[in-house]
Amino acid sequence: MDRPHLIAQLERHASVFRHLLKDLSAEEARWRPAPEKWCPLEIICHLYDEEREDFRARLRSTLEDPEVPWPKIDPAAWVSGRRYMEKELATTLEGFLAERGASLSWLRGLDEAPWTNAYIHPKVGPVSCELLLTNWVAHDLHHIRQLINGRYAHLKAHTTVPLDYAGTW
Repeated sequence: MDRPHLIAQLERHASVFRHLLKDLSAEEARWRPAPEKWCPLEIICHLYDEEREDFRARLRSTLEDPEVPWPKIDPAAWVSGRRYMEKELATTLEGFLAERGASLSWLRGLDEAPWTNAYIHPKVGPVSCELLLTNWVAHDLHHIRQLINGRYAHLKAHTTVPLDYAGTW
């Protein structure tokens, strides 16, 4: 596992999120490409919660003591339970970026960590530290793709100009 490379990707992704979400209008921040899809505000709220309560917390737990049960999470319930649509995009984005900074500092300080540790998940079996870190990067990429697709759908829905000159989407 190339930890420095994965950590550098997490850092670059923070910049991508900052630039994809910075200065969106309130309308675009809350616009959904379909009723069952998330809007940009919901995505950054989700990332903010996941940063603190999923990837960093679970990786820390697995590194410190893989026998300790992971903290419970329920990302789907958080959307309504934590009132994502009532949040402010700029504040949530800055909160996420601050948490990502804390994650990066913590990750860079793990020089002698037991990276071979694995948590035995009751449903999926062994979950290694390598799997957690790599999937943290993959999770970012998933939501970057989701944001880009949503931004394209928003543009397409709000223009009468054909977008085929730009290429096939």
